[in-house]
Amino acid sequence: MQILNADEMRRAVTRLAMQAVEAEKGTDFVLIGIRTRGVILARRMQAEIERLEGVRVPLGILDIALYRDDLLDGCDAVFRGSEVDFDIEGRHVVLCDDVIFTGRTVRAALAALSSMGRAGSVRLFALIDRGHRELPFRADGVGKNVPTARSERITVHFTETDGADSVDLYK
Repeated sequence: MQILNADEMRRAVTRLAMQAVEAEKGTDFVLIGIRTRGVILARRMQAEIERLEGVRVPLGILDIALYRDDLLDGCDAVFRGSEVDFDIEGRHVVLCDDVIFTGRTVRAALAALSSMGRAGSVRLFALIDRGHRELPFRADGVGKNVPTARSERITVHFTETDGADSVDLYK
C-alpha cells in the first residue's frame, strides 16, 4: 500500500528542510545523513534549503555499521565509512534518516557522532516515523507519522536508488 507518492514526498522534504531552518533559527548548522537512505534525504533537504534560503549548508555522511548493537545477531551491515569533512565540535547537527522505528539506529548514530567530537546540539529529522520505540528517542522533524503493526514493513523508495519516489507499507 502506498503511503506517499512522489509529490507528497517532495512536499514532505520541503517541509523538513524549512523545519530544520526554523528549529536552528537560520542556516548555521550542518546536515548529516545516516548511510544509506538518510543521506539521500539529507541531500534533498540541502538542495531545498539552498533553493529557498540561498545558502548551501555543509553535508556529511555517517556510517553507523560499527556502532550497531545487532552485529552479534548476524547483522548484514557493511562498513563503508563516514564522510564528514568538517569539524562537528560545537556545531549544530541536523541528523537525517528515512525511517525512525525502534530508535536503535539513532543510538548508533549518536555514538558514531560522539566519536567525531562534541556537537553543540543534535536534532533528528526523519521522513517517516512508524512508532514502536525501544529507546527513548523522538524526531524533531517528521515528514509523516505512520502508525504500523510491528509485523508490517515500511520501504522508502528514492529515484536515486530505486528509479522512483514513494513510501510503501507492506503487511
